[in-house]
Amino acid sequence: MARYTGAVCRQCRREGQKLFLKGERCYSDKCALTRRNFAPGQHGQARKKVSEYGVQLRAKQKAKKYYGVFESQFRKYFEMAERKAGMTGENLLRILESRMDNIVYRAGYAMSRAEARQLVLHRHFTVNGQIVNIPSYLVKEGDVIELRTRDCEKIKGSVEKNAGRPTPVWMTADRDNFKTTVTRLPDRADIDFDVEEHLIVELYSK
Repeated sequence: MARYTGAVCRQCRREGQKLFLKGERCYSDKCALTRRNFAPGQHGQARKKVSEYGVQLRAKQKAKKYYGVFESQFRKYFEMAERKAGMTGENLLRILESRMDNIVYRAGYAMSRAEARQLVLHRHFTVNGQIVNIPSYLVKEGDVIELRTRDCEKIKGSVEKNAGRPTPVWMTADRDNFKTTVTRLPDRADIDFDVEEHLIVELYSK
């Protein structure tokens, strides 16, 4: 399975936006974007004229990095979104939000999506009573996600640290019993990710 092994803070600096890839560090003064708010590299601070294609590409790259998916899978999600009724861009974000690793992160069991992905791979969670160890598994409305290993100190620590972080309105989280229910799939207004999804649609429509 392909995965990015470089410095993740460079990705936030490249996109000029916090993508919350580093967990707890992203919420502190040690955040690389806070300390060096310009693109990485020798010419990071130079002014660049960006073409229409470049703007569309950056929107797509930002979404891929934010949700931690690679091009082939992202393209697959886009094709799924096109086949669904409604606006393709909103459908795409809804699919990405429905990933198992994103649900675990949103519910507060992990400090980052990368950490959530590892927890899912290590079989820490069930969906409707069945073990799910596939981070890309897409949850559905009414699914119940529950923690199997209640004695995991890492997960308990993340839940405590995320106690002040609000749970998305489209799910209910019983953090005392480590149980989360997806009450409905999110609308665009429920997703706090700052991206112009119509640019992604324009890019793939060329």
